[in-house]
Amino acid sequence: MMLAWKFGPALCTGNVVVLKPAEQTPLTALYIAALTKEAGFPAGVVNVLPGFGPTAGAALADHMQVDKIAFTGSVEVGRLIQQASGKSNLKSVTLELGGKSPNIVLADADLENAVNWAHSGIFFNMGQNCCAGSRVFVQEAVYDEFLELSKKKADAAVVGDPWEEKSENGPQVDQSQFDRIMGYIESGKKEGATLVCGGTRVGKKGFFIRPTIFGNVQDNMKIAREEIFGPVMQVLKFKDVEEVVERANNTFYGLAGAVFTKDIDKALTISSSLQAGSVWINCYDVVLSQTPFGGFKMSGHGRELGEDSLKEYTQVKCVTVKIPVKIS
Repeated sequence: MMLAWKFGPALCTGNVVVLKPAEQTPLTALYIAALTKEAGFPAGVVNVLPGFGPTAGAALADHMQVDKIAFTGSVEVGRLIQQASGKSNLKSVTLELGGKSPNIVLADADLENAVNWAHSGIFFNMGQNCCAGSRVFVQEAVYDEFLELSKKKADAAVVGDPWEEKSENGPQVDQSQFDRIMGYIESGKKEGATLVCGGTRVGKKGFFIRPTIFGNVQDNMKIAREEIFGPVMQVLKFKDVEEVVERANNTFYGLAGAVFTKDIDKALTISSSLQAGSVWINCYDVVLSQTPFGGFKMSGHGRELGEDSLKEYTQVKCVTVKIPVKIS
């Protein structure tokens, strides 16, 4: 999906592409490269360069003849790419980085609908999703019921071989990410959050983690401030709209957010107040190819998808012609 988001606008605006996939996941990109050759793309239009970030990635970011970098990944690497642009040829940079997206559930919401979307919003792709709705703010009147329903749904999720049709959650991408997530789970327990469910490894092989939910989470806890990039939901309690908007925006990130309510006035007020590039109402992570996607603040800059994405791969030129004869 990330590959298509880059290839589509870059190619249709007349550019050639050099793609460096993440070192953990090069196979899809290599297969797509083979398909472009089979489809008859001219040699050199689509190039796939597997490798590690500090070598292959840095070479592209530093290169004086690369005119643009479009990157999806961590804030740390995004900073390095931005710095490389400044030190080299001031190449255009589009960054789609991390998030700590707020998912706000008001007391008047359809609770079953909110629980279902909150579940997929954080546990989709095992939580390895930049716009995952990891901070779920629930109004105090329905907080306990929301936790109960969410626990029931998470406990019922099947974790296992992703090739099995019954599996809802597969493994984390590698050992490093597995260890990172388990470290955050331990941090949540040590800082006083309530482990509602999950928090354990599934099986003895692979990097499988059971869907995890923490209750009684406070804004200053590590699990509520930092991007975990794993199947860990944090559920926070709030009283009123003004409070939750302030707390939701109290983050360095600004990629996405959502609000669940039957009151359209509240929905529009909250959605316009959230400092995020995408906000969904009564749903979550509904990304369409026609609509722009990108972040505020440290979640990056530039947009992918929609007409806006085409602008990231083009430049504006003004040509002025002097007409020698007056035309009346």
